[in-house]
Amino acid sequence: MLVSKRVKRLLQLVPGKQRFGVYRFLPFFFLLGGAMEWFMINVRIGKETFYDVYRRKRSERQYEARME
Repeated sequence: MLVSKRVKRLLQLVPGKQRFGVYRFLPFFFLLGGAMEWFMINVRIGKETFYDVYRRKRSERQYEARME
């Protein structure tokens, strides 16, 4: 339960509890989503980014659908 107490204490430090309630965390999630999107576009793992793999798979599916 020590971790749970630490998390609760950390969450209490975020300002705006009375005015915004749980929505006070929205900017953090927005930034997290933007960072994840940037990572998927720009960071190469091996030779490919996430979107390289996505485009390749999509074109393979389209090709297979045309061949059927």
